[in-house]
Amino acid sequence: MRILIIGGTRFVGRHITEAALAAGHEVSLLHRGQTGPGLFPEAEHLITDRNGGLPVLRGREWDVTIDVSAYLPAQIESLAEAVSTGRYVFVSTTAVYDAPGKKEDFTEDAPLAGLDGPVPDTVTGATYGPLKVLCERTAVERFGPGTLVVRPTYVIGPHDYTGRFTYWVNRIARGGEVLAPGDPSAPIQVIDGRDMAAWIIAMIEKGDGGTFHAVSPRPPFGFADMLEAILAEVGPPGTTLTWVTGDFLRAEGQDGRTLPLWGEDDDSTTINTADPSAAYDAGLEPRPLARSVREIREAEADFSVATTITPEREAEILAAWHAR
Repeated sequence: MRILIIGGTRFVGRHITEAALAAGHEVSLLHRGQTGPGLFPEAEHLITDRNGGLPVLRGREWDVTIDVSAYLPAQIESLAEAVSTGRYVFVSTTAVYDAPGKKEDFTEDAPLAGLDGPVPDTVTGATYGPLKVLCERTAVERFGPGTLVVRPTYVIGPHDYTGRFTYWVNRIARGGEVLAPGDPSAPIQVIDGRDMAAWIIAMIEKGDGGTFHAVSPRPPFGFADMLEAILAEVGPPGTTLTWVTGDFLRAEGQDGRTLPLWGEDDDSTTINTADPSAAYDAGLEPRPLARSVREIREAEADFSVATTITPEREAEILAAWHAR
């Protein structure tokens, strides 16, 4: 098949591109050329900013278009005006759900978030989910009911520029006393980007559409379960987890950027209780978390993000916690 990937050189898009090429498909990548120079020489590279018009797509045809970089419904509208494609795949998020409608094992038909007032043109923490809802609706309206909508929670794996899960792999691999944030039972779900990518390609090869949760594992699975799994795989002997309450951490100026994946309130953790049955029945097969941990550590042992807590600050907070 001829596959056009909108944003196919960075993290999720990169894994989808790798999966498409590995399956023998003819791939075109539309991106701004700011990431992955020299990446995927066997693919066609269409260098442009999707927000500045898409004349580069006019007069061309693809069997499938996979979009990993749309955050505003207007971006999908403009893409629909420019591209000629047989099918469309939109990578969305479980943040589309309305907080009161989320409960453990919620399915894809749970109530969605809405916006009050005009559609904003800026993505913030408050508008991210509702804007993705509008993106999904626009996608189905413009590309038809055969559209494939994929809703992951937190995507993990090599090349993750956010470094959220990678932080915990590398921090625990350093050993010692590890600051673990908040409620140990707070739910968490992840999906290895490579598994999601391979499944998306398999879905388009079968011609399947619909809306699916791309998440792992099935609930219940808590933050402690995740950190213990990482500890078992890469933690040196003597490594310990010290759980520090959310109130204490907030008073110390910590948040979900300094301690990644920490859900600072109940609403932010409910997205991690999605029922993955539909996707699993459709062939999604997440690898064991231990394997992802091992492979991330092997590939990115030196990777870090500037916003995460420093070892010195972590030690200070742990000392204050023990002295309280």
